[in-house]
Amino acid sequence: MFRTALRNVFAHKARLLMTVLAVMLGVAFVSGTLVFTNTISDALQNSSAKGFDHVDVAVKAKYQDAEGDKVGEVPELTQAELDASAKVPGAASAVGVVRGFTAVADKDGDLIGDGWSTEGANYWGAEDPRYPLVDGRAPKGEGEILIDSKTAERTGYEVGDRVRMSVDGPVLTPKVVGVFTTDDGSVAAGGSLTLFDTATAQHLFGKKGAYDEIDVAAKDGVTEAALKAQLDKALPKGLVETTTAKELADEQAEMITASMSGMRQGLLVFAGIALFVGTFIIANTFTMLVAQRTKELALMRAVGASRRQVTRSVLIEAFLVGVVAAVAGLLAGIGIGAGMRSLVGSLGALVPDGPLVISPGTVGAALAVGVLVTMLAAWLPGRRAAKIPPVAAMSSVHATATTKSLVLRNTLGALFSAAGIAVVLAATTMGGSDGQAPMGVGAVLLIIGVFILTPLLSRPLIAAAAPVLRLFGVSGTLARQNSVRNPRRTAATASALMIGLTLITGMTVMAGSLQKSIDKMASASIKADYVVSMANGNPLSPDVGEKLRAADGVTAISPLRNSVSRIDGDTEYLTGVTGSTIGELTDLPVEDGAFEVAGTKVVVDTDTAKDRGWKAGSRFRVAYEDGEKQQLTVAGVYEGNDMIRGIMLDNAVLAPHLTDPVDMQVMVKTADGASQSAKDGLEKALGTNPAIKIQDKKDISSEIAKMFTLMLNMLYGLLAMAVIVAVLGVINTLAMSVFERSQEIGMLRAIGLDRGGIKRMVRLESLVISLFGGVLGIGLGVFFGWAAGELMGSSMATYELVLPWGRMAVFLLLAAVVGVLAALWPARRAARLNMLQAIKAE
Repeated sequence: MFRTALRNVFAHKARLLMTVLAVMLGVAFVSGTLVFTNTISDALQNSSAKGFDHVDVAVKAKYQDAEGDKVGEVPELTQAELDASAKVPGAASAVGVVRGFTAVADKDGDLIGDGWSTEGANYWGAEDPRYPLVDGRAPKGEGEILIDSKTAERTGYEVGDRVRMSVDGPVLTPKVVGVFTTDDGSVAAGGSLTLFDTATAQHLFGKKGAYDEIDVAAKDGVTEAALKAQLDKALPKGLVETTTAKELADEQAEMITASMSGMRQGLLVFAGIALFVGTFIIANTFTMLVAQRTKELALMRAVGASRRQVTRSVLIEAFLVGVVAAVAGLLAGIGIGAGMRSLVGSLGALVPDGPLVISPGTVGAALAVGVLVTMLAAWLPGRRAAKIPPVAAMSSVHATATTKSLVLRNTLGALFSAAGIAVVLAATTMGGSDGQAPMGVGAVLLIIGVFILTPLLSRPLIAAAAPVLRLFGVSGTLARQNSVRNPRRTAATASALMIGLTLITGMTVMAGSLQKSIDKMASASIKADYVVSMANGNPLSPDVGEKLRAADGVTAISPLRNSVSRIDGDTEYLTGVTGSTIGELTDLPVEDGAFEVAGTKVVVDTDTAKDRGWKAGSRFRVAYEDGEKQQLTVAGVYEGNDMIRGIMLDNAVLAPHLTDPVDMQVMVKTADGASQSAKDGLEKALGTNPAIKIQDKKDISSEIAKMFTLMLNMLYGLLAMAVIVAVLGVINTLAMSVFERSQEIGMLRAIGLDRGGIKRMVRLESLVISLFGGVLGIGLGVFFGWAAGELMGSSMATYELVLPWGRMAVFLLLAAVVGVLAALWPARRAARLNMLQAIKAE
């Protein structure tokens, strides 16, 4: 039986090629994902481990939990704690570390890095072993900095140059006095690191003589554990925590692994979709191959082969195909992993240097996935072939499905579909995260149900195309009849395309609806002409608001200043605003009372009011950051949204209780409204700072649109794999169909149908099958997009369903293109058949 299976593999090389390609693509995606995520994870871990080369134990301040009306906080590490760390017997040195965001502009005035990777820190003393100097000297005073060698190389800055930079808003122009090297992975990946002397770093980052961390190096012969024990004894208990370098590296590795797991799971989901689609093709291929060998298998049964042996021969054949496809897919996956890494790096993402990682787990997963998927897909056709009685198989090449089996299939499909629709509809009423899992289950049930019902649906839907097909004469009529001749095969072929388009359409509907809803939210709730914020989302210095207030043409301004507080023992965030102008800058519907922010009068959003049982006129006691308490009165309850919500009070009341006031953003209204000249004036007032964003409503909308467009393009790219597999399925089905109908095609040629007519017949058949799958996919995608929108819309008042008619038309056109392209080779093959040899074929 093994020799028979091996002979069959080599006898049908061309027919099995499509199956190998389908499996190979799915395996390539799986192995490519694992190679890519393992490579990035390993590079990040190696990069972070290098950062612990000059520290054996790190001392950090321990977060103090909130108690009663006291606000939770992280105490500062003081000079006294640094001195105590340096004096423990096992310490060779102790370095105080200060870090913070530092935006540096290149010579064109553009921000270096992406905003998140532009860091600043302190250079310790005359020499700092963490940052070896390659040129220049250590910085002294606020007017001097060091830059990393990578940034110097990218920008062309040299010792002696002036650099435009910002820490929290105001523009600074310090002088570069030195260049250093670093193993920081963010710098290697395109970010920047700027170093100041310790006093300057403390001043700029608002530390005021304090440190973020104390790094202690051990003397020779002193272990990390021994040094940690000495530090625990010398430092204040309960206020600090010590961690060894090994523990830091392990924690960092866990964090990196956890952060990469989400990306890995997401990519593997799409790989699974490609494999799932490929399963239909594999099953379809083996069904047709087994059908073509029905007489051969029957003869084997007649001469003594058992059912198990027949099934085993098909599975051995599938195993061999799976091994070849898995090995090819693994090799292709290694290339995909390397390509994805290069692509991510070219897009500006942080990708540290490091070798390509091909783990034994990746190899094992690729081989297991390829072989198991192929054998599982081939098991049912092999089992079905073994059950056919030898005499029946010898007398008929094609065994038609019984009425009983069709009724059972349609009943099962109807039950799955009904259950899926019911669960999805129930999930839409749950709202929030509670409905996500049920909706996922319902979606799977519905897709399975539609797949089972596809043979039943194929006849009426394909029949609807009959009037159009008649325009093509005999070729069109034959194409319609051929496409419904074997409904199960047509269904399996169309389902592959259906799944891909279901996902693409559903995601497009959701993304378009969310974008529209957020646009409405921004335009409806903000009356300000501009919103000013930091490029990386960090807080702004209050100086920014003061400079904007003094700018020409500004008529109203309000900084939004966040502060943590305690109300009835619970932590609650307050938003400080300029009470006299906030009404001119926002447009928030008031549900109770009046929108009045002045003195001790505040406004709260509906969710907060509901949770705390407040209404207009309610009074509550608040404990501020500094521990002071005050009674406030709710003047009004407004309808909040994802952009503006919470408790708003006047900055004049809040500011005295803040030790380090900073603004999250500043709203600005100008005399002439939003215009390029007004924007240029604001930028000039802020010193043309590369770290600050000045956005009008259109800019905010464009930023949101850019985010959704990027997300959709990534998803389209990932789902293209499933569409490619679906194309292979259509080609495979048509090629098999042409082979089966060789005699019929020869007879058609003999009675006068020319080669052009044969080509047209095969192309139209392919087009009909592809459009059938496209219509089902788009229909299911719209339903799922609507359902997911209903689920998300429960927490978004401005949610509105948007059907992207233009894109759906493009998707349907894509299905048609798939059909046309897939038919090229089978149609050419059919037209080139020798009519006399074809008529004689069995």
